Amino acid sequence: MKLTISTAILAFASQLVSSHYTFPNLVVNGAVVGGEYQYIRMTDNHYSRNPVTDVSSSLMKCYESNTASSTSTYTVAAGSTIGFKADQALYHQGYLDIYMAKANPTANTESAGSGAVWFKVAEWVPGWTRSGGFTWPSENQQTFTFTVPSCIPAGEYLVRIEHIALHAASSFGGAQLYIACAQIK
Repeated sequence: MKLTISTAILAFASQLVSSHYTFPNLVVNGAVVGGEYQYIRMTDNHYSRNPVTDVSSSLMKCYESNTASSTSTYTVAAGSTIGFKADQALYHQGYLDIYMAKANPTANTESAGSGAVWFKVAEWVPGWTRSGGFTWPSENQQTFTFTVPSCIPAGEYLVRIEHIALHAASSFGGAQLYIACAQIK
């Protein structure tokens, strides 16, 4: 009996974990470059896949603690198409956006991305139709890319993806944020 209950709990827990996702890969001009977390700061949820739920947390920046210096910085030109590939398709309904921040002093420092330095470069916003209700463009997608604006000055930047899953947002702290940052120059 104990084995059956333990097996059921383990199966349920594994379903919960597998329902969450991370963004371990950088995509440049349509192809994944490097390995997992080579150009993406390794997130604190890389094993648990749990979201950030406290919007006042310091993890809101890149969902990582002290991995900036061990992450490589990828060189791209303004006008290139870059983005993120999730470890599985996103199936939580929600809003997805991508921000950039000029890195100060460099992308591989923990201080990069601190403060009011972020600007939005892409978003996947929900739509609505009278016949179908809400539509979620990020749902069931795995890769999210955008064109780096040609007006961006040369330098090092952090690029942050942020998916705000809304399926549990009816209570305080219920929104689930899945976040990752790439380092580019």
